[in-house]
Amino acid sequence: MNNDLMKIVEETKKLKTMVLEDNPETNELMCTTLKNFFAEVYSAYDGDKALELYEEHQPDIIFIDIILPGKSGLEIAKEIREINPRQMIVVVSASDDMGNISEAVKIGVNNFIRKPINTDKMIDVLKDIVTDIKKQKKNRTKIFSITLPLDLYEQVDTDAKSESISKNAMIIRALKHFYNL
Repeated sequence: MNNDLMKIVEETKKLKTMVLEDNPETNELMCTTLKNFFAEVYSAYDGDKALELYEEHQPDIIFIDIILPGKSGLEIAKEIREINPRQMIVVVSASDDMGNISEAVKIGVNNFIRKPINTDKMIDVLKDIVTDIKKQKKNRTKIFSITLPLDLYEQVDTDAKSESISKNAMIIRALKHFYNL
């Protein structure tokens, strides 16, 4: 297995995905393929089931066909985007309809794979997704406060001054060491 592919798998194995595809053979093929990359793979054949699975499992990435019975894949993508504006959505479709493609862009899907699915294209999309997820994680920050006993605070202050770093950096270093990060 090539090194890039191993790096992709290393990242995607931490994630969950869902496939929304009404064609049983295509759905099974996609799920089987994606099980090589993802920790968990959920499958739906219609929009209602997809929304139910989405609410229950909160997959990191969703692969959605456009043409489905009942609600279209784009309607489902829009509903999911309303629930979670940062949800990773990949449209998988044979549709050439420019209206569908422009609607997908308007909804803000993250990527588009044309059917029949090309393995190289799927790997490129997964690589893009991994890059996007890393950017999202890097951009997310958490604010926390910590209360320290006065003697410990003074020790942190003294150590931080001796190393010419901030007290926050000293505390973060200690937490990383404590949690083996």
